Amino acid sequence: MSPSEIYSMLRQLWPHLVLEAKLEAIDPWIEILPDGLVQVCRSLKEEPSLAFDFLHLISVVDYFQPDPKLAAKTAWEPHLEVVYHLSSTAKGHRLVLKTRLPRWVEQAEDRLPEIDSVAHLWPTALWHEREVFDLSGVRFKGHPDLRRILCPDDWVGHPLRKDYVMPIEYHGIRAQ
Repeated sequence: MSPSEIYSMLRQLWPHLVLEAKLEAIDPWIEILPDGLVQVCRSLKEEPSLAFDFLHLISVVDYFQPDPKLAAKTAWEPHLEVVYHLSSTAKGHRLVLKTRLPRWVEQAEDRLPEIDSVAHLWPTALWHEREVFDLSGVRFKGHPDLRRILCPDDWVGHPLRKDYVMPIEYHGIRAQ
């Protein structure tokens, strides 16, 4: 099934959840509303003609410009884009699913954005969601074991955020 056919099917199933798409990209992608992630993913997995049975990766892109002069020239508001790379081993097609989240809930830097977990659909998400939480600061609601995976439990901040500041010292050990 072609990316345009997949997009058309999703637009028919979820017209209020499916936003835009770039189907001629090297990795064709479809953007959806965050509130519809689980419904759309369930359709991608369970619809026999789609059969997206494998989640390769979940990653995050931080759309943030730390330089105020350059930020004033950007065409977008700061946000995070959560990206899901999927494929169907049975049907041989691939797709990238994207959704946008605010960088912080209500602009409060201590309140991380949240999205529903897809670990109940694809077990590989158990690890990917933990990594995204740890490094990019996105909480996955319904994840059975959401805790840091690479940084120590008491680490402050999320190292892949563009405004992250590396600490000078950690438990008495000074960075070089």
